[in-house]
Amino acid sequence: MRIKYLGTAAAEGVPAMFCKCPVCTNIRRLGGREIRTRTQVLIDGCLSVDFPPEAYAHALKFGFCCADITDILVTHSHMDHFYAHDFILRGYRYAEGFPGTLNIYGNAEVAAVFSECTRREMKPVVAPNIAVHVLQPYRRYAVGGYDVLTLPANHSKSEQALLFYISRGGKGYLHMHDTGVPEEGIYSFLAQNGARANVVALDCTYAARTGIARPRHMNIEDGMLVASKLKEAGVCSDETRFVITHFSHNCNPLTANLAQLERRYGVVAAYDGMELEA
Repeated sequence: MRIKYLGTAAAEGVPAMFCKCPVCTNIRRLGGREIRTRTQVLIDGCLSVDFPPEAYAHALKFGFCCADITDILVTHSHMDHFYAHDFILRGYRYAEGFPGTLNIYGNAEVAAVFSECTRREMKPVVAPNIAVHVLQPYRRYAVGGYDVLTLPANHSKSEQALLFYISRGGKGYLHMHDTGVPEEGIYSFLAQNGARANVVALDCTYAARTGIARPRHMNIEDGMLVASKLKEAGVCSDETRFVITHFSHNCNPLTANLAQLERRYGVVAAYDGMELEA
């Protein structure tokens, strides 16, 4: 599997949209790789994990067409992970040549947000081009040509956010953000279902920052605890690559700062446009 990290920031972006703190001011000045858009991962050019407001900009920047996305796994309904308004454009006079139905998979709130955001402008001729499927945690689903295991994220009190283990052809990718340290049941579920992750993406919203409440996200120490438990369960090995991503401006995620975490913890710090082979 080809895994491309199109966006690697938390909800506010890096630099944050409305922020003029020293961190954001410095990152605006530096530009380049220091700029981070909101999170999206593209697998094999056809399966997207999340669909942020920047999805169209990601396609332009990284040279793909959103028409080639056949399936979208949505972690939860928050705007930075699911910008549903764009789907009114998949048909009518707005688009042609796309390959059949676009399948969107997420929790019940994702389905509700899709309905709410498209209600005013969705044309009857476009609606059949998109299908929304509701997922539950601790289940196995066939999504396109992929086998997907769903896990509960520790992220929201108003909806059950999801984590995903995605596999095909003997290769596995474990997508673990947005979440705080997850519940213990995920490790035995993954092991019992034969999950073997070549690449794991860990929420690292707070990077090296400590001394702050983290009920919905993780820092590097939390991520390493999760990595250790995944290894104990046999889901990961010493060959597994652990990717840290979903950075907030509050942790000052400069490349130089994240490089220190890479060296200390043996992880890979994602940046917008980074691609890995699982």
